[in-house]
Amino acid sequence: MERDLTRERIIKAASDLLTKGGRDAVSTRAVCAAAGVQSPTLYRLFGDKHGLLDAVASHEFESYLAGKTALAETDDPVEDLRHGWDLHVSFGVANPACYSLVFGEARPGTESPAARKAAAVLAARIRRIAEAGRLRVSEERAAHLVHATGSGMTFTLISLPEERRDPALSVMAREAIIATITTGESPTAEDGPTGIAVALRAIAPKLTMLSPAERALLTEWMDRIAASEG
Repeated sequence: MERDLTRERIIKAASDLLTKGGRDAVSTRAVCAAAGVQSPTLYRLFGDKHGLLDAVASHEFESYLAGKTALAETDDPVEDLRHGWDLHVSFGVANPACYSLVFGEARPGTESPAARKAAAVLAARIRRIAEAGRLRVSEERAAHLVHATGSGMTFTLISLPEERRDPALSVMAREAIIATITTGESPTAEDGPTGIAVALRAIAPKLTMLSPAERALLTEWMDRIAASEG
């Protein structure tokens, strides 16, 4: 219990410093002074400063993720993606320091715990669109496009003075990316085989009448069709 309380106190101190002064303000010395602990305690609990920053990002991001996953799912998975986009952008604009900590430092082959959680939420929303047969591209490509466009738009809005932030920019970007990755209510012959292939690939794990090897083969075939059409 004492260890948990100390950990929470350190995270709270680092979070306050981050909010007030940005990442540069979150020095080991400043955090220890604000939390009333010695540096060995900080290193024992978090490993290093990078571990502390990951913990701070996860802590700050929990409220965002809780709100995002708590959004009631509707019968329209594309509309749910819209809601998720809007929440993502609004969180970033309202919490620029934390958002930059999570998404602003690309590390090849590495994701922070907070970024992984956010990616999992997005992947689940994309999967529902695929299962509905309304995804025009592969799930992976769709998730990357949504993330890249959404984070880029968020950073653009963050960088602008508040009086110059045009809310229509986010709406325009959102609708452009949705038009790029989704079809209409259901795939048609005019949409080509990609939507059908992506939908079948999404439900493949549920086709228990097939053997594991058959499901794996079906997944491979559908991935190949989606890739060839992209």
